[in-house]
Amino acid sequence: MPIYTPHSAIAKQDFTSKKECFDIDFEALAKYSKPGPRYTSYPTANEFSNNFTHINLRECLKDSDVHYKDKPLSLYTHLPFCKSACYFCGCNVIYTSKEERKERYINYLEKELSILSNSFDTNRDVVQFHFGGGTPTFFNASQLHRVFTMIRHVFPNFSNDCEISCEIDPRYFQDEQMAVLRENGCNRVSFGVQDFDSKVQQAVNRIQPIELVANSVLMARKYGISSINFDLIYGLPYQNVDSFIATLQTVISLQPDRLAIFNYAHVPWVKKTMRKINEDTLPNPSHKLLMLREIISFLKSNGYQMIGMDHFAKTNDSLYDSLQKGKLRRNFQGYTTKGFSQTIGIGVTSIGEGVNYYTQNHKDIQKYEIALDSNELPVACGIILQPEDILRKEVIMSLMNTSRLDFRYFNRTFDIDFISHFDKELQQISNFAELGFLELDSSGVRVNPTGNMLIRNIAMIFDTYLVSNVTKRFSKTI
Repeated sequence: MPIYTPHSAIAKQDFTSKKECFDIDFEALAKYSKPGPRYTSYPTANEFSNNFTHINLRECLKDSDVHYKDKPLSLYTHLPFCKSACYFCGCNVIYTSKEERKERYINYLEKELSILSNSFDTNRDVVQFHFGGGTPTFFNASQLHRVFTMIRHVFPNFSNDCEISCEIDPRYFQDEQMAVLRENGCNRVSFGVQDFDSKVQQAVNRIQPIELVANSVLMARKYGISSINFDLIYGLPYQNVDSFIATLQTVISLQPDRLAIFNYAHVPWVKKTMRKINEDTLPNPSHKLLMLREIISFLKSNGYQMIGMDHFAKTNDSLYDSLQKGKLRRNFQGYTTKGFSQTIGIGVTSIGEGVNYYTQNHKDIQKYEIALDSNELPVACGIILQPEDILRKEVIMSLMNTSRLDFRYFNRTFDIDFISHFDKELQQISNFAELGFLELDSSGVRVNPTGNMLIRNIAMIFDTYLVSNVTKRFSKTI
């Protein structure tokens, strides 16, 4: 098999994805909901092994200098601290109110960046940079500026159209922070909103008045931010259709350009803070499906088109344009318009991605510091992708990005006969075709709007790592 170079491979397929306004048969969906991955990666993070070490990562980074030096870079920097727990949160966070912990963390970020600078060519173009958390804006303006300065010193070549974004908690957001973000090129922000209903906010320990969010939006617009995203969650305690539509009415009055509306995954066996949520107050699956139906209908009627399985965007937004052109790509930060780029994860728990590997830093901050004090990249786990992994990754990501598979593209790119190579999988896919969720013929697979709501189920057919009992590993697909 030839070396695979995924430079916007989806865009090279022989068709473009044209998603029109549509009606979804929600009555046909509920019984197909089952635990499954969200496929921000393939293989999923559950398959990462601690046999993958800092030595392996160095080898992968050096290999990228040889075989993939024309591929741009994406940088993800994790700022893990929060002052208090939001009970719905599934992120890797550290709760603190001590300023010295943040300063200490920045010092260790500087150590990590220094080691990275000696591990591979960091002069490649950077097309995407993202601050995630935790609560990045829990760091003050001078701290954020210092982190930016350190990163730009090691990675000096940010492209002119680099997408620079930051997750923002409106409860911890000041004019000085926005000024620093803008000064350093930030052109996209994402506000954590979740829900505006006061009863819901109280149940999840996230009190956030509407006025606070509105003022944050005004501040971002004042500094010239033209792309604002809101993160929302449906399936939280006490939510119902009427209450969430009321939240959406408030949301659209604030005119965000994008929305990410996630299905709440209640996994208290994974996140202990979720145990504080009374499960009796959670909407049941049929109510959640009804909420989703009304969410899609309401947003469509107000100018927001559905992107993938959990994002919405105005039709003048680049995310929608990328979907129309078949250039959408999915990674650990969600959907991106930048095609494939090698992701360098920086900070505690950050995940990196190359053409043929994934890597994740230590989640435990003490282990993270010990590794850096030993002049080692703080790798906790990862995986080297075999040729079959790379092939299946592109199949699954094609489904997640475009809801289609073009057999001719895969035949050309991977030197295979798709139909014979995936004979078993196509037999399973045909069951979805018979149920009316997709079209299957000798040229490819085209998932229809109803089937797209089951896109995780369809992608799972190509996942060779799944075991029969995935209940304790993943959230439900609907």
